[in-house]
Amino acid sequence: MKSDFLTHSYLALREKLFRSAIGFLKDEEDAKDAMQDTYLKLWSRNQIKSDSEARNKLFRALKNRCIDILRQQKHQNLLLEEADESVETYIDVDIPGYERFLISDLSERQRQIYRYVVQEGMEYETVARLTGRSVESIRTEICRIRKKIQCNLKRNDI
Repeated sequence: MKSDFLTHSYLALREKLFRSAIGFLKDEEDAKDAMQDTYLKLWSRNQIKSDSEARNKLFRALKNRCIDILRQQKHQNLLLEEADESVETYIDVDIPGYERFLISDLSERQRQIYRYVVQEGMEYETVARLTGRSVESIRTEICRIRKKIQCNLKRNDI
């Protein structure tokens, strides 16, 4: 019964939560990931006793998750600058032409995850640690990447 309050509030507020997350993160995929992480975290705790409590906890936890993502992105950018290697350079040099074409619609973050998981064969847990994201968001991102590649294949009759 306790999770019903959370689920009901989440479904009723998802558009407002999404707009709030977009306001912080400026990226739709990051906002979706933050919402998913927030809901799973609160759902796993299962300590919600009313709709108003669910509403307050959803917004507070989402705000905190967005701040965490921004911190992780800042840290990751610093690491990339120190390494002096960009994902774009790696992709242009080391990926065959057809593969580069298939992933051309991916964002820089998606290309990085693609490189780690597909090309280097890293485990999701390792990629999550490297990128500062949760394992669930890496799984979700891989699904989105596969869908984009499939669309690219269909669109170009490959």
